[in-house]
Amino acid sequence: MFTLNLIPSSPITFSKSTHQYFPIKRIQTPKNLAESPVFLTKSTPLNFNKIHACPFGKIQALSTKTTHLGKILENPSRKAGSHIPKAAASSESNPEGEAESVEAAAAAKSKAKTLQLALVFGFWYFQNIVFNIYNKKALNVFPFPWLLASFQLFAGSIWMLVLWSLKLQPCPKITKPFIIALLGPALFHTIGHISACVSFSKVAVSFTHVIKSSEPVFSVVFSSFLGDTYPLKVWLSILPIVLGCSLAAITEVSFNFQGLWGALISNVGFVLRNIYSKRSLQNFKEVNGLNLYGWISIISLFYLFPVAVLVE
Repeated sequence: MFTLNLIPSSPITFSKSTHQYFPIKRIQTPKNLAESPVFLTKSTPLNFNKIHACPFGKIQALSTKTTHLGKILENPSRKAGSHIPKAAASSESNPEGEAESVEAAAAAKSKAKTLQLALVFGFWYFQNIVFNIYNKKALNVFPFPWLLASFQLFAGSIWMLVLWSLKLQPCPKITKPFIIALLGPALFHTIGHISACVSFSKVAVSFTHVIKSSEPVFSVVFSSFLGDTYPLKVWLSILPIVLGCSLAAITEVSFNFQGLWGALISNVGFVLRNIYSKRSLQNFKEVNGLNLYGWISIISLFYLFPVAVLVE
């Protein structure tokens, strides 16, 4: 037989504040919460997944938003939109990055072009000095500047024909309008070339080279006469050139007027060649600089050689 040992239960008492059903206090939520809290009643079971008919996940999301809002209020210097995910931020910043890369590429290209131009100027000036020195040496041995100038044009013409025949340089198409457009620049090229050779035969090569360095002055003056305008800074920049050439002419030991006038006429001839080349050859932009100089040298040879034979 089984016997039951019944332990007398202790009496349980409930205070008035606990055994009565009082509504749970309203949860403090922000004003922008769409769902309003609901009071619990006797028939409402206590379910942790749902509190006041609001899913528990929404409450977590709400708490996250509230925490983030608190962080922003605590740190006002934080940039707006810094909470955006990195992928979204990077996608928005792509256009700016592309613009910066394009600007960097353009700046690099501009620097490369400037460096190339500086190298071309430096190489041209160096070769010009070497040409003047050897020209003076040749005139000391062969004192016939007109024939020497003709031979130099002949050598340049042969060199261009070799480049064209070996297809090292593309040969331009020769048309009658092109030859007519070259007649003026070739004539001024002939005047500038023979005048320089005559000047080298009369004075020291350094003096002729200094006088020929004043060519920018003639370029600005003649271009102004033909309708071009230059700012005041350009006119002020040619003053040191004029003063330097004047000082060199006064202190030159081998000074004579034939050498001075030869150098000055050479400047005029080369400046007019440059000006009329740009104006008369605008419709022949497919011809590059080397081919243009080659054809000018060929036509100048036909100008100069008959006169050189008569003079010397």
